[in-house]
Amino acid sequence: MAKYCNVALIGQGFMGRTHSNAYLKVHKFFTDLPMAPVMHTSFGQKEENPDVFANRWGWIHCSQDWKSVVRSEEIDLVDIVTPNFMHMPVAMEALAAGKPVATEKPLAGTLKDARAMVAAAKKAKVKTFVWYNYRRCPAVALAHQLVKTGKIGRIFHVRCVYLQDWGGPDTPLLWRFQKKLAGSGAHGDLNAHVIDMARFITGDEITEISGAIAETFVKERTIPTAGAAGGIAAGSRGSRKKGKVDVDDAVLFLARFAKGAVASFEATRLATGYQNMNGIEVHGEKGALRFRFEDMNYLDYVDNTADAAVKGWTRIMCTRGGSHPYAAAWWPDAHIMGYEHGFINQAADIMLALAGKKPVVPIPDFADAYETQRVLEAALLSAKNRCAIKMSEVK
Repeated sequence: MAKYCNVALIGQGFMGRTHSNAYLKVHKFFTDLPMAPVMHTSFGQKEENPDVFANRWGWIHCSQDWKSVVRSEEIDLVDIVTPNFMHMPVAMEALAAGKPVATEKPLAGTLKDARAMVAAAKKAKVKTFVWYNYRRCPAVALAHQLVKTGKIGRIFHVRCVYLQDWGGPDTPLLWRFQKKLAGSGAHGDLNAHVIDMARFITGDEITEISGAIAETFVKERTIPTAGAAGGIAAGSRGSRKKGKVDVDDAVLFLARFAKGAVASFEATRLATGYQNMNGIEVHGEKGALRFRFEDMNYLDYVDNTADAAVKGWTRIMCTRGGSHPYAAAWWPDAHIMGYEHGFINQAADIMLALAGKKPVVPIPDFADAYETQRVLEAALLSAKNRCAIKMSEVK
């Protein structure tokens, strides 16, 4: 019989919905988990109507006092989905109380905050998790396994992009455009994902960043007004009051990996025509891999050792139970999965880890996610100073 884990969700919004859905569904599909989440308490600010959120998403209790929630002896796992600047104070409070902590990516708004979180987690000796949910796509998990088993051989070149177009001039000054709340712009929001994906799939670490460019195209944005439920009111676009944008709209950089591969990374919220194009290519001596999240059920694979007459891209639908990671918990073959399933898969892996079992694929803990945060910092330093930055210089 499964044990139970009382979860506290700190924050609401978009990620609050995805995490809530994951906890709500995980034990319905992963039926043999040794631990089951109980949606105990959600925290939201007064203007967010936390009682409405809790009722809609299945939380037993709700609160407007995150500290009391985190300190409660009834809570077994603290899950943080706040804007980035709040990751550190909430995590530190939870770690001081001896609670396992999960947090949305990136680990923190700044490298300094991330460093403090890693140190506190090490001292507390509790499990920590970071929601780099794209690792939980069956196709990405399969790519990781193929590289690990030598199917690609020596890796030469990695190409990563995360392209969105929602950040045009008409978009108001949301928290994601403010450094004090987000830490950085498209870089921390989008490049964080593809950096983690590249590290995860290759099993290698970045040693140097060069050629970085960071650009803010829209210097000012309309200050939004809050609606009754804490959302952005429709009238915001008609407002004349503007505020300064102090984060990037786009960041591009080059990188070297420890084992000799070279890489390129690109993230932007102004890639007109792309809504959520998160992609990676890995080119090696024995083969190559290609993934695009907008077609997330597929992994493209080249076997470079095959006969020349049949050598070329093979399109693999990663939905076969028994053959592909996570697929057995879901639908029959080729009954495809969507965005929300990556979060449910991660919730299952978190429950396995808390029960002392091995997750399907590794979950980044604070120390692992800190390595991605270091790369984010190095790229911004490279852009600012217009020079190469060795990762050994970024502590």
